[in-house]
Amino acid sequence: MTSPTKAEDSGSAAVLDPELTATTDVVKGEKQPEGRSPGQLMWQRFKRDRTGVVSACVVIFFFLVAALAPVISKLYGKDPYTLYAQEPDYPFLLDDFAMPSGDFGGISGDFWFGVEPRLGRDVFSMLLYGMRTSLYMAVLVTLLSVVTGVIIGLIGGYFGGRVDYWIGRVTDFFLGFPQQLFFIAFMPVVTAMFVDPQDETPTYLRAVAIIMVMWFLGWMGLARLVRSSVLSLRDREFVEAAKVSGAPPGRIVRKEILPNIVTPILVQATYILPSTILTIAFLSFIGVGFVEPTPDWGRMFKVGTDVYEQDPMFLLFPGAALVIFVLAFNLLGDSVRDAFDPKTGR
Repeated sequence: MTSPTKAEDSGSAAVLDPELTATTDVVKGEKQPEGRSPGQLMWQRFKRDRTGVVSACVVIFFFLVAALAPVISKLYGKDPYTLYAQEPDYPFLLDDFAMPSGDFGGISGDFWFGVEPRLGRDVFSMLLYGMRTSLYMAVLVTLLSVVTGVIIGLIGGYFGGRVDYWIGRVTDFFLGFPQQLFFIAFMPVVTAMFVDPQDETPTYLRAVAIIMVMWFLGWMGLARLVRSSVLSLRDREFVEAAKVSGAPPGRIVRKEILPNIVTPILVQATYILPSTILTIAFLSFIGVGFVEPTPDWGRMFKVGTDVYEQDPMFLLFPGAALVIFVLAFNLLGDSVRDAFDPKTGR
């Protein structure tokens, strides 16, 4: 018998060896694994977090309702300014004590969430527009505070030395302000500077004053966080390599440092926004924020605390809406943090 030749042996090995076949496929460019970006990995981790997904849906729902408040109010057929108790179509909306005459705060097919005591306005429309006022202002204050805090923190952390020292002292100075007392004292001063005491303060002026004061005292915490993150990054190898290559400081900060501190900035922003909403509600509650007839969460709480013994239902809907939104946004912040950094996963 004749033994097989070397050519036949090598040919059989080439056909039967799966490792050689797989190698050939890779060389030919077939079925090569595709890499995933950090953003795609974060999104996949976030989708597996049911709490984060539900919280995100709740937050998006609130923002959609706030944005579509005029449309919803028009379809509903009510607005937050009309005194329906004085309308001929609703002669018995309030009783002799100016309280809702119906059960559960006057809830009915015409008034889904009942009516406001004493004035007879529609609670559902007031809640829609109050949500719109609070969310819009909170988003604007949060954006201003985040941008200011990031810029100041980047400058102080990257340049260090005297620049960092004086920025730190200015930050400490602003942190020394008692925020709540400053709000209470500053709002009457602003209105007195631009409005005659005999005239009513315009709503836009109150909104601008609230935004300016909250921006003025809202950036320091994020600035310190960004500064500490930059201090831990500015001496890393990739930053030193960028310096050696001759890159200007602006490019180094923008291309090398800023992308590595997006996570703490984003997470901190998700905590600033609900805190801002609570502060805006507090200002209206104590009478230095929005006043009649502007719909606002805080003003609804103020009215509710005056009549809660006679009409406890009036506090139910704005209170539940505020608690649900703040809770959902805080949970969303935790989920975003876990998605960016799986080591902190719950």
